[in-house]
Amino acid sequence: MSKINITEVILRDAHQSLTATRMRTEDMLPICERLDAIGFWSLECWGGATFDACVRFLKEDPWERLTKLRAALPNTKLQMLLRGQNLLGYRHYSDDVVRTFVSRAAANGMDVFRIFDALNDLRNLRVPIEATKAAGKHAQGAICYTTSPVHTISGFVNQAKELAAMGCDSIVVKDMAGLLTPYATADLFKALKDSIDLPLHLHSHATSGLANMCHLKAIENGCTHLDTAISSWSGGTSHPPTESLIAALKNTEHDTELDLEKVQEVGLYFYTVRKKYHQFESEYTGIDTRVQVNQVPGGMISNLSHQLREQNALDRINQVMEEIPKVRKDLGFPPLVTPTSQIVGTQAVLNVLTGKRYQSITNEVKRYLQGGYGQAPAPINPTLQQHAVGNEEIIECRPADLLQPEMERLHTEAGQLAHSVEDVLIYAMFPEIGRQYLENRAAGTLVPEPLSPPPQISGEDKRAPTEFKILLHGESYHIRVTGAGHKEQSERHFYMTIDGVPEEVIVETLSEIVLEGGTKGAIKQTIAGKRPKATKEGHVSTSMPGNIVDVLVREGDVVAAGQAVLIVEAMKMETEIQAPIVGKVIGVFVQKGDSVNPNEALIEIEAQ
Repeated sequence: MSKINITEVILRDAHQSLTATRMRTEDMLPICERLDAIGFWSLECWGGATFDACVRFLKEDPWERLTKLRAALPNTKLQMLLRGQNLLGYRHYSDDVVRTFVSRAAANGMDVFRIFDALNDLRNLRVPIEATKAAGKHAQGAICYTTSPVHTISGFVNQAKELAAMGCDSIVVKDMAGLLTPYATADLFKALKDSIDLPLHLHSHATSGLANMCHLKAIENGCTHLDTAISSWSGGTSHPPTESLIAALKNTEHDTELDLEKVQEVGLYFYTVRKKYHQFESEYTGIDTRVQVNQVPGGMISNLSHQLREQNALDRINQVMEEIPKVRKDLGFPPLVTPTSQIVGTQAVLNVLTGKRYQSITNEVKRYLQGGYGQAPAPINPTLQQHAVGNEEIIECRPADLLQPEMERLHTEAGQLAHSVEDVLIYAMFPEIGRQYLENRAAGTLVPEPLSPPPQISGEDKRAPTEFKILLHGESYHIRVTGAGHKEQSERHFYMTIDGVPEEVIVETLSEIVLEGGTKGAIKQTIAGKRPKATKEGHVSTSMPGNIVDVLVREGDVVAAGQAVLIVEAMKMETEIQAPIVGKVIGVFVQKGDSVNPNEALIEIEAQ
């Protein structure tokens, strides 16, 4: 008899895939007692994009989430997804940072570390596996499944053997895009079972509609652990439903021995919770067999659709989907999983929105082409590589071998904002966003992004208008209110767009504000001057909305055509914006941290 063990992903991958990782801890804790009583092999609840989302959007301490879940789930193993040498960020970290992060995660309650590398470059897994074993925790080595001219079953089996030799306690086939077909699953798991003596796990997204069949074929060929999602958050770009698998295996030699009715009760709770996050729902929640062609994983589809909607470009998602396989081929067929999914996806978006392939190349693509993430599975496009990195030396070794220890420097840079090693690691993962989070925490001004009320189905809407125009000093502004903080706060935050530019306005109670001249008022922050339109040859603009990471020039500087003058972050990837002409900088209309939109003049250069 071979009992099937279930890893439930409702607290991580389910909401990452369907609602851009926006579920808050406050919606997890009330159901933990019932989750803990079910008997799952593990609960995936941390890692992946949750760390980023906590800091960037939810304004939650991700470490505090982990400790609260540990306390609320005393009888169930907690599981996380770790991006190898990338940890939970988007670059490689030095070995001392990796070891410290794994050690602190274990100390705060993590039991199972699912460790993968986006390129299946196993050199990037050695240190996190060693650190996991040193902490006395379960190290699960991941094989990122994909299809291409260079990916074969024998290659995957060799990877599994190497992972076993590194000391992994189990092996998971990570089918993040739902690319597996039933008979390919059977062949792969039979080969793995014949070659290694470790428990085999399968993680497969339901995107293409094949995952349920793949589960059965995996079971028949030696797989004993499966990832599923509570039914109210299953299907589409998420995972097959937990309840269905329990029912399918009931009274068979593979019985999960879980109580279906108890799981159904949990499903009803999360059915209600999902409505709270309707604004983040992907347009692609059903079956989409195009994944068999474009290979876009579930979380990537969810994030792409959400980000394109924010840029008023959702109608171009089909063009982006067609561009993604082309970029992937140029980059040597990397599996599409974080961070390569973001690297490829963002570059595909840039190629589509700019109208010219590789006119603008993100810094991450440049780093990838230089070998900064590891060895690509296949040769990359040499013309693109030359265009992106020029004559810079290509990295052949394990990228982290070139990094000096970082923890001491990170402690110094985080300074008094960091009250613990965990705080330093927040800063380490996301220096700009992390510092802003720590500063806001110190000032007591952490405010999560607003949640839109559910759409009204019937009855008169008596709320104030959320879209209108105002006239100020003879100028007309189009205002669209997108959300608001809690009414009970003495300082209430309103979120809006002003002529399409995202803004945050803080409103205090009337009794607390005295304007110049003694007049009472309500608005603490008013509309800033509008930037000029990008109409001249010397105007520097961006091709997509984003945030200014750094301004590299000042007024009076003389710049060369093609010289980097700004660094903009869009879709979590940084891009250098270059000077269009030779000339003198006569105007800088942005500063670090500003939100910017296409067609705005961010810098003006006078030709010389």
